[in-house]
Amino acid sequence: MKTAIFGVWHVHAPDYTRTAQKYGEVVGFYEPDDALASAFAAHFDIPRFATADELLASDAEGVIVCSATNTHADDMIKIANAGKHIFTEKVLALTDADCARVAEAVEKNNVSFTISLFQKYLPARMAVKDVAMSGELGNINYLRFRNCHSGSSGDWLPAHFYNREQCGGGAMIDLGAHGMYLAHWILGEPITAKSAFTLCNQNPGAAAKNTDGVEDNAVTVMTFESGAIAVNETGFVSCCSPVIFEVHGDRGYVYMENNRVIKCTQATGGKQTPVELPEALPLPIEQFVSGNILPGCGMDEARALTRMMELAYGRQA
Repeated sequence: MKTAIFGVWHVHAPDYTRTAQKYGEVVGFYEPDDALASAFAAHFDIPRFATADELLASDAEGVIVCSATNTHADDMIKIANAGKHIFTEKVLALTDADCARVAEAVEKNNVSFTISLFQKYLPARMAVKDVAMSGELGNINYLRFRNCHSGSSGDWLPAHFYNREQCGGGAMIDLGAHGMYLAHWILGEPITAKSAFTLCNQNPGAAAKNTDGVEDNAVTVMTFESGAIAVNETGFVSCCSPVIFEVHGDRGYVYMENNRVIKCTQATGGKQTPVELPEALPLPIEQFVSGNILPGCGMDEARALTRMMELAYGRQA
């Protein structure tokens, strides 16, 4: 597939570009910010489109959207109206109302849509899901996901990742998105959510960037119709913190730490037992550029993620 890059605002834009180049031709990129465009062009020999309209008039069949989150909806509506397929970095948009506008444009123009909910396709996460859905845990009543990094404490996140207007928040809406869509993957949509957001970075470099005071340490607790509770922990101030994913039921639990998964259930006699990992599936960006899109990274899942974020930030209608 011939692709074009719409915005290089997001830190994953280079990785997506490399993957697109592996599978086909990247005909060019559009980025209105000269500094961001220059930094990107230093690593890729790809022409820069002068305007968004120039990109939309190109022969690209698909467009990889890495623009600022608050412009996603308008950007993707233009892309869909130009008849081009869409891949987007999460989250789709800041409100479900904006998601609905994108969904309408995608359907009207009969273009494909893929969002980067990539952790669903990693072996250890799939192993947790398989055990949770097998019935071996009995009635699921608790889920916890912890995913943190040192983006603030190590001062390696770019300044615009602290821009409240562009991002819609801080650690939860960015890194915390993974815990949201994994919870939805197993439990469905929550009915309530309560969050604790703090600002605790002590690195002066990152503190100088975070002039909007967005959260860098966050937890959201969600409840579900079944009575289950999910806890989503994230943040930019943890070094060497393992990724934890656990699901508990009334007959046992399954527990992941990084790439190791164990279960302990009535069926195992109450003994911790290693869980064999399945083969990895293609990541959403690979699915998009190859044209082999798997279930789990479409519009319904994208809209559910935005609704969960609206709950987490207390800004739902």
